Amino acid sequence: MNDEISSEALPQSPAAAAPAAAESSPPPAPPAASPAGSGKSGFSPWLLLAVLALGLAGWQWMETRLRLAETQQEMTRRLSESDAVASEGRMLAKQAQERLTVLQGKLGELEGRLAESKSQQEILENLYQNLARGNEESVLAEVEQSVTLASQQLQLAGNLQGAILALEAADARLADSSQPQFINLRKVLTHDLERLRALPQLDLPGMYLRLENVIDTLDALPLAVISRARDESPAGTPAESPPLLSTEYWRALAADFWREMRGLVRIQRIDRAEPALLPPGQDFFLRENLRLRLLNARLALFARDQQTYRNDLERSRAWIERYFDGNEKIVQNSLRTLRQLAATEISVVLPSLNESVSAIKLFRAEKEQR
Repeated sequence: MNDEISSEALPQSPAAAAPAAAESSPPPAPPAASPAGSGKSGFSPWLLLAVLALGLAGWQWMETRLRLAETQQEMTRRLSESDAVASEGRMLAKQAQERLTVLQGKLGELEGRLAESKSQQEILENLYQNLARGNEESVLAEVEQSVTLASQQLQLAGNLQGAILALEAADARLADSSQPQFINLRKVLTHDLERLRALPQLDLPGMYLRLENVIDTLDALPLAVISRARDESPAGTPAESPPLLSTEYWRALAADFWREMRGLVRIQRIDRAEPALLPPGQDFFLRENLRLRLLNARLALFARDQQTYRNDLERSRAWIERYFDGNEKIVQNSLRTLRQLAATEISVVLPSLNESVSAIKLFRAEKEQR
């Protein structure tokens, strides 16, 4: 390349150039001896050599000047290119700085979002914990309500089946929650539930309905000593009388005569030694007394008073057997119902649910301490 200046192109001093020219030119011939006695001098070769040396030095100087000019132009071009590269570098550095600023802004925004996300996560965790506590409180409230209902059914109404259903609902609610802190509470509920299931089942609502049915049929029970006339006439009366002395006429006349004869005498079987006779109009008071007896037996049923319950039913059954017609089906059904109800044992000792109630209170106290 022409970037570097060759040492050969640099100008040389005349003293250095003269030996070189002397070395390159053939050695001069020895001067001829001038003729003796001549007064004029001839052409000098040293002068020619000096002229050549000066010419060579001038050419060398011109060449050097040209090379220096080219070198200056190249350096100027290179400097211009360097300035352009430097400007471009400064521009790229500025762009990089701007991008760095943008990235720092985005990083700050991401850090802000991260902090906001952490805050939201903490809020969600708090909400979840509050929801879990609220769910736990809701489950505990439902279980407490079911246990209280079961205790009321046992103590107030004596409804064993209703108490079992209430405890089963509480146990199912604890099973649905699937929370480990309810294990001990569920164990106590299961123990009370098994105790209730081991007791003999007493259908108090069914017994109440059967007794109420007997009370409703009191007004329809027929008395034993009152004979009621039965209409045995044919369903319909012929529109026209049969002709006199005809076969249909004599048949109708015979049927009327036989019906009248049957009405004169009535045969009735009484299986009791002394049929109960009532004054006219006293059947109303008899039915009202029976109704009061059965209502008292119903109250004794809810109070689990076995003696009063059985005595009232036996007395009511005795009155029905004495004063009412035992051949009628409605009377037989009432007597059978009273007999079955009197044979049922209602004085079953029902257990209390104090263990379950105490377990719920203990669980709530521990929860408040936490």
